[in-house]
Amino acid sequence: MRELMNLNVDNLILQALREDITSEDITTNSVMRQYQLGEVDLICKQDGVIAGLKVFQRVFELLDPNTRFDKKAVDGDAVKAGQFIGKVTGDIRVLLEGERTALNYLQRMSGIATYTHSIAVLFEGSRTKLLDTRKTTPNMRVFEKYAVKVGGGYNHRFNLSDGILLKDNHIGAAGSVTKAVHMAQEYAPFVRKIEVECETLDMVAEAVEAGADIIMLDNMDKETMKQAVAMIDGRAKTECSGNVTKENVANLIDIGVDYISSGALTHSAPILDLSLKNLHAV
Repeated sequence: MRELMNLNVDNLILQALREDITSEDITTNSVMRQYQLGEVDLICKQDGVIAGLKVFQRVFELLDPNTRFDKKAVDGDAVKAGQFIGKVTGDIRVLLEGERTALNYLQRMSGIATYTHSIAVLFEGSRTKLLDTRKTTPNMRVFEKYAVKVGGGYNHRFNLSDGILLKDNHIGAAGSVTKAVHMAQEYAPFVRKIEVECETLDMVAEAVEAGADIIMLDNMDKETMKQAVAMIDGRAKTECSGNVTKENVANLIDIGVDYISSGALTHSAPILDLSLKNLHAV
C-alpha cells in the first residue's frame, strides 16, 4: 500500500479532497477560528470486514502531516457493530474537514471487502477462484480492487493495458473469433495471455482451435457451461461470467471452471456503516 500511495493514491485522494473543499470548509471555519488539538473515535456500526484503514489515515495526513491515527484493527479483520476501531488525533479543523472524505473511502472499501468475503467463503475447498471485473467506480478502481483482495477475492485485469480480453464487439470488429485471436497473437507481446468471451459452444470450439489461452463462458446456462468445460478439456483456462451474484454463485462452483468473475463485487456491494464520534479538544 505504501508504494501505491507514492505512485498514484495520493493524487486520487487529493482530487477527492478538492471536490469536497473548493475554497474552504466554511462550517468548520465558522466555529473553529484557530488551531486546537483534538481527537475523535472511529466506531463501527455494522458487522463486517474492515478495509482501507491506511487510505482513511492518509486523507488526514494530506491535510496535515502531524495528524495521528491510532488504529486497533488492520485490514481484513472481522469487525462488530459498536466496536472501537481507532482514534484520530490532530488539529480539530483537519478532523472536521477530512471526516467525510475519509469515511467515504473506508465505508466503500469495507463494504466491498465484506460483500466479497461473504461470497469467497463459498469457494473454500474448491479449485475455482473468485475474480472481480472492471465494473468499478471511476477513479476508485485501485481502492475497490484492493478491497476485493482484502475480502478474499482475486483481481482480474486492472485496466485495458493489463491484458487482452476479446469480447463480442472486438470479435465483431475483427470478423470472427479465429481472426480476432490471430490478430491479437500477432500484435501483442508473447508474454500476454489472450482471453476470448464466448456465448455459444460453437464459439468455444473456435476459440480453442485458434489457440486462446483463456475462454470466458459468458451468460451460458449451467449445463451448457459444463459441456464447454468438457469440450475445452484443459486446453485453455476457463472463466464463468455474467450476472454472478451472492445469490447464485454457489450453484456455479461445481461446474469446474478455473475462475468465476463477478461485477457485483464492486458495483453492488453496500457500504459498511462506520462513524467518527466523540470529537473533543485535548
